[in-house]
Amino acid sequence: MQNSFQYPIGTPGTKWTDSEVQQWRESTSVKRLYNEDVLPKIDALRESLDVVQYGALSYDEARFPLFALKTRAWDAKKPTILVTGGVHGYETSGVHGALQFAKNNVQDYQDAFNIVIAPCVSPWGYETINRWNPNAVDPNRSFYQDSPAEESANLMAFVASLGTDIWAHIDLHETTDTDESEFRPALAARDGLEYIEDNVPDGFYLVGNTEKPAEAFQKHVIGFVEKVTHIAPPDDNGKIIGSDVVQHGVINYPLKKLSLCTGMTDCEYSTTTEVYPDSPKVTEQECNDAQVAAVVGALDFLQTSM
Repeated sequence: MQNSFQYPIGTPGTKWTDSEVQQWRESTSVKRLYNEDVLPKIDALRESLDVVQYGALSYDEARFPLFALKTRAWDAKKPTILVTGGVHGYETSGVHGALQFAKNNVQDYQDAFNIVIAPCVSPWGYETINRWNPNAVDPNRSFYQDSPAEESANLMAFVASLGTDIWAHIDLHETTDTDESEFRPALAARDGLEYIEDNVPDGFYLVGNTEKPAEAFQKHVIGFVEKVTHIAPPDDNGKIIGSDVVQHGVINYPLKKLSLCTGMTDCEYSTTTEVYPDSPKVTEQECNDAQVAAVVGALDFLQTSM
């Protein structure tokens, strides 16, 4: 349904120019620090994992270095698994769930897989609690050649530099109340479109690949996650965020068409997690645990498929 809310930046029906983008950027503020919340946790893992700097954001290269973690028992004969978090920097459990998995669980799987973890793809977004980067570009719609998003371009270049195929990619995200109160209205304003209100689902769900849906894989992951948190039900139209529910807690997107993070490779298995941190039924720790459960569930399935 149409929403009467008018975003405070821009003119309704008119796309933003550089002036509106600057106005939007000036409206943001730092709310937490990457070098306090994230970088120390990465540094603490240097004894057990290889820490690789794969770039830095030009907004402030000293402040926003980009790091990935790699298992040390690397072997070209083993399949390679990619785990990403913080592609949307505001989605907190994506970042800290990836780091929790790296700290507590990755060693259980390094004999079977090469595992690469990029825990905070968008550190500027992390600090300002934003979906976009400072140029009002969504990194998770920018995974294509000559990407306008540094966050996406750096990650794609790093993954390509690994010189190996990615067998599976698990991308850790959240769907929050601010998706409807801030980010979707801002998107409509930026693009000069009408904002149509939608509902935020109460619970966890997965986004699979329309071209490679991998139904059994998605079902296995949901089975692990629902031991930790509740799964989002479909709405009255059998949908979650406007997409058909294809099985319990799962919808599909055309990943490459939308230039999503999980579409940047031709991996056989991919899933995007969506934790709902604003539910009164969950705690911050349970959100992180749900992200870890999704990665563990994915790896458990893949081990049985080898």
